[in-house]
Amino acid sequence: MRLMGLDVGSKTVGVAVSDPLGWTAQAVEIIPIDEEAAVFGIDRVAQLVKKEQVAGFVLGLPKNMNNTEGPRVDASKHYGELLKKQFPTIPVDFQDERLTTVEAHRMLVEEADISRAKQKKVIDEVAATFILQSYLDRHGRLVQKLK
Repeated sequence: MRLMGLDVGSKTVGVAVSDPLGWTAQAVEIIPIDEEAAVFGIDRVAQLVKKEQVAGFVLGLPKNMNNTEGPRVDASKHYGELLKKQFPTIPVDFQDERLTTVEAHRMLVEEADISRAKQKKVIDEVAATFILQSYLDRHGRLVQKLK
């Protein structure tokens, strides 16, 4: 069983999954969405849930640096509610994602030397990986606890 990490944006959702033991997170893909048209990519999430045998969701919670919640937090919580409705037996949790996009950019530029054009194509799935890895590090082998 695996956890799925999601970085919910206004145009895309970055997806990562844990390994079966819950030690590491790996990037999977970016799902295009359209908040204004109420297209949230839940069908694609459902395909990935089945394929990866997902036992729990971890969504990034993009709080402000002063720990207040803004409109993007509301959007992440709304996405969490959509997941709970679609997958009532799979738990949904949230992970503070402050600075994960900054970390992802730094890794892509400084360590991987990836151009800005290419960064836009992968940044959300890299951020989802950071969100999920932070959660796994904080909670230990949570996947084993979910079984």
